[in-house]
Amino acid sequence: MSYQKYGIRPQLVERVKFKLKNPVVKDRIRLLLGNVTKYDLQDRVKVRKLVKSATSILQEPMTDIQEEQIIDFVLAQKIDPNNTFHLLKLWGMFR
Repeated sequence: MSYQKYGIRPQLVERVKFKLKNPVVKDRIRLLLGNVTKYDLQDRVKVRKLVKSATSILQEPMTDIQEEQIIDFVLAQKIDPNNTFHLLKLWGMFR
């Protein structure tokens, strides 16, 4: 899986996926990311803020190194949230 190339551990991904099954948590994350643009997802400062907010919502403690790994991963993906292909690619990566 490509996220592992960035040092993101599969155990972390599984914990986050499990926590997102909670409808309250899922809705809070959806609100956080609802108005995010592709330009936001290419801005290191904005991505850092999103990661910090998401980890707070998920109550998932992160080290500075883990945070940087996630930020680097998001920036490298060049995600456009309005592009269905990009979303399907991400979906497939984390299934």
